[in-house]
Amino acid sequence: MRQHDVLPVACAAPGTAEYDEAAAVFNLAAPARPAVAVTARSVAEVRAAVREADARDLPVRVHTTGHAAGARPAVDGGLLIRTRLDGPVVVDAERRTARVPAGATWGEVVAAAAPHGLAAPHGSAAHVGVVGYLLGGGVSFYGRYTGLAANRVRAVELVTADGELVRADAATDPELLWALRGGGGGFGVVTAVEVELFTVAKVVTGAAYWSAAHARPLLRAWRDWAKEAPRRATTSLRVMNLPPVPGVPPALAAGPVLCVDGAVLAASREEVAQARRQAEDLLAPLRGLAEPLMDTWALTDAAGVLDAHMDPAEPVPFIGDHLLLADLGDDAVDAFLDVVGEGSGSPLAVATLRQLGGAFADADPRGGVLNRVDAAYAYMGSGPPFGPVTAADLEAHCATVRSALAPWDTGRTVPSLVEGADRPQCHLDAEARSAVDRVRARIDPRGRFAGDIAPGATAAG
Repeated sequence: MRQHDVLPVACAAPGTAEYDEAAAVFNLAAPARPAVAVTARSVAEVRAAVREADARDLPVRVHTTGHAAGARPAVDGGLLIRTRLDGPVVVDAERRTARVPAGATWGEVVAAAAPHGLAAPHGSAAHVGVVGYLLGGGVSFYGRYTGLAANRVRAVELVTADGELVRADAATDPELLWALRGGGGGFGVVTAVEVELFTVAKVVTGAAYWSAAHARPLLRAWRDWAKEAPRRATTSLRVMNLPPVPGVPPALAAGPVLCVDGAVLAASREEVAQARRQAEDLLAPLRGLAEPLMDTWALTDAAGVLDAHMDPAEPVPFIGDHLLLADLGDDAVDAFLDVVGEGSGSPLAVATLRQLGGAFADADPRGGVLNRVDAAYAYMGSGPPFGPVTAADLEAHCATVRSALAPWDTGRTVPSLVEGADRPQCHLDAEARSAVDRVRARIDPRGRFAGDIAPGATAAG
């Protein structure tokens, strides 16, 4: 490319406000330190940034909200593009789709879809970016009904390494669309996605909290319910050690607690009574075992699902780990609580078991390279290196939990749940990784985006 063909772009250097804005991440324990960074607010700015990287022979990394900062390799020495493209989320109610510009968050999508009686397979927090979550698989609180969120992506708009804008959908480059959905990145800069929505009338959602002294009978009761749970119900169980800080109710900061949260979908008004009964089938036995310290489960609109999990809204440092687990017997319950429960000395703030099965396990013929999850539960555990708890303490305990759960570890992961780039990661088999590599080689033959590939997502790696 000739130098005069390169469009000007404001790539910011360290020490400037523009650099700090572009390089900001949600996980403060995994700061991004690129050589230069830019916040792109239009497709033209994305194209200019990619061409600038080509002219300067810089590797390119991409992020939006920076939630997955800890799961990607270091970006040292390259150009980091933060996508925050201007423009609204546009819902086509007749087709039940939403076109989402890169950088939009799930809160924006939920707000746009709700007036049409529609919902998206979003995560548990309003401030999580849509693109990275979707293309990394996406394990939603609707997922036992919808399957992996990536399966509902119908089109992707992408700026490739030569600075050109392309569209991948079922009619135009279906192979690229297939590889993008779960392939692990490294294809270019996504500027927009089109995601299929689904109808929703009401949702029973919320969280109930108990003293961790009751953890064993509660976890076993939840596990027994989960084995036969309806597909419209997706829940998680968390053991939480919350600090006494503003925003944490005092009852939940007095010691470790066990939480059961999630959502039961009523797609139509005729299904509301059934959703209530299904939620009660879960909660009544748990409430009968012990009185909750706090209980927010209620019938609400779709937006209420974003509040159920009570994720922190501001950036925090955290170190964690993720596993996919097979069915858990009583020995597995004991092993889990021995390393994260009351009296374990665990420094983790949260240790989660997310219920899978249902549509998560179904192979979607219209899905991407990662289109199902063959596991009963997803484990995620993390904590902040605050006060007496150090990063080394957290790293060591992550290893302790991994060792304790090894008999039930499937050896697979979901990219959108991974917390550390140095953790074992495997979401595709060797044949799938090789097929995705061939698509990458076609789209990015010189490897401009090679540093943006998730660890374990390439056959060469």
